[in-house]
Amino acid sequence: MQIIRRLMFVVALICPLIAQAEPQAAKLYQRELTRNSYAIGGLNAPVAMFASQVHQESQWNVTALSHVGAQGLAQFMPQTANWIATQYPELKTNQPFNPSWALRALVSYDYWLYQRIHAVTDCDRWAFALSAYNGGLGWVQRDKRKARIQGLDPMSYWHAVESVNSGRSRANFIENRGYPKRIIYRWQPLYLHWGNSVCLDD
Repeated sequence: MQIIRRLMFVVALICPLIAQAEPQAAKLYQRELTRNSYAIGGLNAPVAMFASQVHQESQWNVTALSHVGAQGLAQFMPQTANWIATQYPELKTNQPFNPSWALRALVSYDYWLYQRIHAVTDCDRWAFALSAYNGGLGWVQRDKRKARIQGLDPMSYWHAVESVNSGRSRANFIENRGYPKRIIYRWQPLYLHWGNSVCLDD
């Protein structure tokens, strides 16, 4: 009886860890994502964050299609995919259901957003970029302006701009503010063995 109890205790400890493991499908694309991350962002690129973003977007399902029309691993809306295809010659084929295209596009777009955002720390800057990926750069800029008017630091995402809503619906605001948190703090620890992360060392 004591052996059975010990076994049950061990199983109880292990099961949550198994449930929180990276999906098997992720391993198929680890090399591709890492290669694109380094090609675009250099050897310090936050590969673990990009992997956790794909996890959040599609759970690594290459055929994912959301109810609003977002497509593929990176869940790009058709108009965003079209825009990306015009910005990057290597992505001109516009194939959101192609894993190689989607991963290259995700990293490229993340860096495009990152380069247009100023923040007090790199952690804040990536949080702003993720918020922009989810809801649009225009909303981030409006939130920063409103934060300044309210006496908050517009360069700080966490505990400052994070709390400011410049006009989104309640549902969209909750979704948008949860997006960076889930990627950085919930999913990113699953991918730390893939490469660099953001915020977890701050």
